[in-house]
Amino acid sequence: MSTRPASVLFDLDGTLIDTAPDFHWVINQLLREENKDPVSYDYIRHYVSNGARAMVGAAFNLDTDDHVFDHLHQRMLEIYLNHLDTDSQLFDGLDECLTWLEEKNIPWGIVTNKPELYTTPLMQGLGLSKRASTVICPDHVKNKKPDPEALFLACSEINCPAESSIYVGDHIRDIEAGNRAGMTTIGATYGYLNADEDPYKWQADHYISCATKLKPLLQSIYIDLDS
Repeated sequence: MSTRPASVLFDLDGTLIDTAPDFHWVINQLLREENKDPVSYDYIRHYVSNGARAMVGAAFNLDTDDHVFDHLHQRMLEIYLNHLDTDSQLFDGLDECLTWLEEKNIPWGIVTNKPELYTTPLMQGLGLSKRASTVICPDHVKNKKPDPEALFLACSEINCPAESSIYVGDHIRDIEAGNRAGMTTIGATYGYLNADEDPYKWQADHYISCATKLKPLLQSIYIDLDS
């Protein structure tokens, strides 16, 4: 692989942005509306990367085919749309990492399974929209991750080869998509892992247990970046 990456791409929730605090508030607001007891932050955090349906199912202990599930799911999304970026923020160390990539003229971007309706205002609210070179949502492709289609589209938009790019993610589907695209993959074990999950079975090329370790890892892999 080249000593200079063509691009660094990120999953969104649980990898680049810590969105769990807002999701925790939204889920508990929905529970309050339904006269249910709140759930803890630690409990709901495990389900964030699996999406809104997983969070609703976990919070209400419901199967997706329950007759009230679709109503609760839709209401949760309505609440979330007005509470996207209240407490969400970049994980510690990642603003410094993004700034470093920008200084090195290495484009970075987002490839997420989060719909554009929620991704765009979240990125705007955190001041990231103009910094990202590409933002790919499931609205833009036929096949979501773990299919590599979205990663190939991101590389096409940046005009860089996938095989000399990096993908960072906190879910097995992220690493599978990155591996299938021929990218170097980094597993973010600080993200929203399921309670019984072993991320070291994902077959990522590298792992980081804290977001502050990403920049040093990139510097160690691409030794010419600061020369």
